[in-house]
Amino acid sequence: MKYEKYAQKAVDKLQERQLAFRAKFDTENYASWFYNQSSEALRLYSDDKEIYFRYIPVGTYSLNTNTWMWAWANEDSVETRKFRTLKVKEYGEKKNYENLTNAHFNGDKYTGWESTAIAFDIIGGIGTYRVITEHLEKYFLLTEQITKEEVEKIESELIECSAHGKIRKAFICQHLNTETKTGFEEAFETYRGMELDEDDDLQA
Repeated sequence: MKYEKYAQKAVDKLQERQLAFRAKFDTENYASWFYNQSSEALRLYSDDKEIYFRYIPVGTYSLNTNTWMWAWANEDSVETRKFRTLKVKEYGEKKNYENLTNAHFNGDKYTGWESTAIAFDIIGGIGTYRVITEHLEKYFLLTEQITKEEVEKIESELIECSAHGKIRKAFICQHLNTETKTGFEEAFETYRGMELDEDDDLQA
């Protein structure tokens, strides 16, 4: 199947699912939004109501350069769930779809939703959402609704980093090379973007 045909099929599928998602959660009737990269939680709120979702970042579209960047390629992001979008890249490699394998590419005002629709088709979720800042659009796959208490619990287990803000804690050996990034070995088999349970051993 040619990329254009597949992309349109994914967009049509997402549009249908979004109608049901918006009707169920009333996401269009919240005045403001806030997302926290560390907890990977999106908050929609108004004066009298609020709702929270866990999210997977899909990518960003620059309104200045008219370019798309997949979340897996965003080195400025501390979101660990961004690596789930590598499934999109892997699918693109199998099908030879350049827009799914290139970290950055030129686009237009439809590129963000098209890319998000494809990610939704490959990864899944309960819905999608877009936030817009002064010059950037950021797209999310929403995976589940969570409570305010669950968000607070996630954030209470984070630590404050002067360079990266609040992030998940890990433990490393004090003798690791501080001049060159060499990586480290974990005590069990892992993969990029893997979500660990609270009791898992995070020591190098």
